[in-house]
Amino acid sequence: MNNKFGIREVVALGIGTALFVVLTTVQVPLLFIPNTSLQPRMAILAFFAAIYGPIVGGVIGVLGHALGDALFYGSVWWSWVFPEAVIGIAIGLFAKKLAVREGGFVNTKNIVLFNIVQVISNAVAWIVVAPILDILVYAEPVNKVFIQGVFAFLGNIVITGILGTLLMAAYSKIGVKSSNLKAED
Repeated sequence: MNNKFGIREVVALGIGTALFVVLTTVQVPLLFIPNTSLQPRMAILAFFAAIYGPIVGGVIGVLGHALGDALFYGSVWWSWVFPEAVIGIAIGLFAKKLAVREGGFVNTKNIVLFNIVQVISNAVAWIVVAPILDILVYAEPVNKVFIQGVFAFLGNIVITGILGTLLMAAYSKIGVKSSNLKAED
């Protein structure tokens, strides 16, 4: 990952946001916790953040979640939008170390680092940020939002840990080999 923001990153924003929005409808509800479900879109967020960095990760988190809520539910629940940005930014900050784009993600050390980062960022996002925003913005009951947050955290670490790791490992293995397009002088 380089530090410039160019056409690749803009295209990644568009594709990542579109995939995130489309995957909003793919959910496995946690029946015993209201409005909380397993969502594979979290793996897409992690994937794009790990390849393109914190700006792309943060914007996909905000735009993808906000557009998905607006299109499929009719309104945006902002206290759950911003935690997605927290996760995208946090994972994106480690993009260079994870080396997904360069083919280095197949290294066990990088896979472990990714999973440590995703667990910590999901904990901050869902156990701290989302419940606090739910209380401050929507005056939701304290016990309800923290229970939702814990279960969202657990579901997201499983989805991101499994699907995110598989996506990045596959891309890291085959993406470098098939990326033979070069800029002309």
